[in-house]
Amino acid sequence: GSLITLSCLSHRVVCQVISNAVPADSIQENGTSDSSWITRLENSYGFYIGLGLAVFSSFLIGSSVILKKKGLLRLVEKGGTRAGDGGHGYLKDWLWWAGLLT
Repeated sequence: GSLITLSCLSHRVVCQVISNAVPADSIQENGTSDSSWITRLENSYGFYIGLGLAVFSSFLIGSSVILKKKGLLRLVEKGGTRAGDGGHGYLKDWLWWAGLLT
């Protein structure tokens, strides 16, 4: 049969192909299965899970920016020193902290 050499970091493995036999069942020797629930979930809903995570993360990032900006504008309305001018009054504002933690 043919010899196949596989190298991965510090390990090197040589495998010998004996025949073209197809395994009788779909369970591989390492205990995994093509019909596992994770594989079925990824095949059925992987796109929708990824899309949902992308939309949710965009919502969180956008709301974070908006909350921090509203906190900074509220500080300016109260007559505080702007952050760009060296002021640190925004650190006392709960709305700014809500935006930071979002």
